[in-house]
Formats: sequence, C-alpha cells, structure tokens
Amino acid sequence: MKKGKAMPLYTEEALRHLLGPPREGMKLSLPRGSRFSPAAQDFLNHWKVAIAFDDPSGSLPSGEKEASGMADSGWDRPGEFPVVLSGDAPRCALCGSGVKEKPEHMTQVDAERFDAKNSPRIRFRGKMDSLNAWVMLTASRARTAGYPKLVEHLATVAAYCREIMSAEYNLRPVAPIQVAGFDEAALRKATHDPQKELGVPHLAPAVEDAELLHWLNVLRTQVRETELVALDAFPPGSSRELPELAVAVNRLSSAVYLLELLLVRGDYGAGGLL
Repeated sequence: MKKGKAMPLYTEEALRHLLGPPREGMKLSLPRGSRFSPAAQDFLNHWKVAIAFDDPSGSLPSGEKEASGMADSGWDRPGEFPVVLSGDAPRCALCGSGVKEKPEHMTQVDAERFDAKNSPRIRFRGKMDSLNAWVMLTASRARTAGYPKLVEHLATVAAYCREIMSAEYNLRPVAPIQVAGFDEAALRKATHDPQKELGVPHLAPAVEDAELLHWLNVLRTQVRETELVALDAFPPGSSRELPELAVAVNRLSSAVYLLELLLVRGDYGAGGLL
C-alpha cells in the first residue's frame, strides 16, 4: 500500500526564515495540510499572518479561504515536541542578567525570562502538565473499556490543555473551547441544567457506578484544583492578572463534566470492559 506524503511541520524558526523581518498582516503560501508547532502558531497569531494553503499543483483549492494564522484544525491537534524558540538569550527574572547556562533551581518562563521553579507561573505550568497526563490516562482507560468516541473527545480535552499552556507561556488570550459539538455557550447551559438540556440529572457518582465514570470524575476534580493554582499565578486585580486563563480552566472542568453526563446518558454506547 502506498503511504501518503507527510505534511510539513513548521516551527517558529522556519517561519521567520520564510518571512524575513516580520510585519503585521504579511501573507504566506504553504502546502495544504501544513502543520505548525505551538510557538509557530503563536507567532502567526501575533503578527496576523494570512496563510493561503495551496494544493500540490500550487493553486488554491476551490472554496479554500485564506486563514489568518490558523491551521486547518486550530488548537485541536496532536501534541508536538520540541517547541523551537529563537531570539536573544532569556534573562533572569530576579537579577535581570542574561542566562547563558540554566541553573538547576530555575526554569524558562517564556522566550525572555528564567524564573525560580517554585514561582507561581511555573507551579501552574506543572499542574497543567499533570492535568494533561490525567487526561491521557483517562483516555487510555476509555480505550480499554471500548469507548472510541469518548477517547476522541478526551483527545480534544488534552489539546485544550496544551492550548491553555501555550496561552500562558505567551501571555495571550486562550481560544474558545469546543468539545463533543458543544461551544462555550452550549457547554455552560448543558452543565448548569443537564436535566433540561441533556435529559439527565446532575451527577453524584456512587460506588456501584462504572469505573470509567469515576476516572472522569477524578479528572474533573484535578481540573478544579488546577483552577485554584491558576488564580494563584494570576490573581484577580494584580498587575499580572490574566483572567481569561482561569476562565478557560473553569470551562475545561465543565467539558469533563459534560463527558460524564454524556457517558451516563449512553451517547458513547454500551462499552465493554469497564
């Protein structure tokens, strides 16, 4: 069987090489299906670069429109590593000097600064990393239990974790969440009044419930704990306030609760092992 051609993955460094000195509103033509690292995506968004996706012949497919810094799938895409950074060496947040060799007690906060590993932002970043791992573990249990659609929806939750982490790193607004066909408004309505919107009451998992429901419920509690860490890192009313971040984590909690409700309602089928 002939394998399909792998689509290119563009890093921020690669985009800078193609574009030269960045200017807002620049245009760039790339192969259809091209993918971007998180840092590259943020670079495109920041400079409002308009991307035209060409077909292999070099012409824009019929009906295809220019995308302003967004790949076909937006934030809902598989994770990628590593993130390639470019520019001047980051500086120490405590003393202001350039950091050429990273001390063991410090880590990189963003492209410009290093800070202590126990700083509020790094604590939040670590909590988000743990949360993403919990999502993956729950998805693994859902796969074992025979719920492929739930696995797909959990993959979207994991992708949104990465979107939040990218937004925190770049101190930018978080993109709106959408999962299982529910946008932010529908998600809020469904999780606030599930009896009216979904036909199932609010959940209080019991000992006799399926193990997978408990995995989802534990995941939801992990999201709620992460929200508190987000508020510590970006306190309301402070100079470093980033309210959209805590709101995004709150919506993530609603998303996991929605998956619990859909599981109980039977949207994912009978399953198998758990």
